[in-house]
Amino acid sequence: MSALEPGSFLADLTQAEREDLESRGRVREFARGDTLFVEGEQPGWVAVLLRGRVKAFSYREQGGEALLAVRGPGALLGEVAAIDGLPRSASVAALEPVRALAVTADEFMAFLQSHGRVSIIIMRMLCQRWRDADRKRAEFGMFDATGRVAQRLVELAERFGVPYERRTGPDAGGQSVRITLNLSQEELAGWVGASREAVSKALRTLRAHGWIETGRRRLIVHDLQALRRHAR
Repeated sequence: MSALEPGSFLADLTQAEREDLESRGRVREFARGDTLFVEGEQPGWVAVLLRGRVKAFSYREQGGEALLAVRGPGALLGEVAAIDGLPRSASVAALEPVRALAVTADEFMAFLQSHGRVSIIIMRMLCQRWRDADRKRAEFGMFDATGRVAQRLVELAERFGVPYERRTGPDAGGQSVRITLNLSQEELAGWVGASREAVSKALRTLRAHGWIETGRRRLIVHDLQALRRHAR
């Protein structure tokens, strides 16, 4: 199992709760690009990520994807549809090889009935997601595409960043952050609610400031504080 994201569903369970949940499901493997859930389908199971990262997204009426969230190890997926019994509100696909614990909706509900504390964890988790969704909606009216791109890069660096030492240039030896999650410009555009062209222009602007460095399947943040200031 990969290191769990701090504050994730699985990370907040006790050892006994985790063992009980694992006994109710089975481990499934997914390749990069595989679909776990499809928007509109009936809820048959929930997933708990054990390794790898996924994206939750919805298809836009005018075409393309609206990326709703990126989830990492420890995340619980599909719980809303399992709880309310309604069709899934979003699709979920693997951004890299994924291992997940698959639990049927019935077993998941039985697990919640046996562990009241876990229901509170899920309530807090859903409240956090709703607050995050409200914040992102507010961002659309407050920031241009460059500001929204900066905000998402800050989030990616904080969640999926690792230290990176600069080896060339005047700041050689300085500490930067390499984002280990590879999102395409189309996916980033779907996340910030902008066109691919607007995101490409935003990245050029941030590169010109010297705050980031991009390459083929590589994104390095050289000045995280500057990105945070630009994202406020």
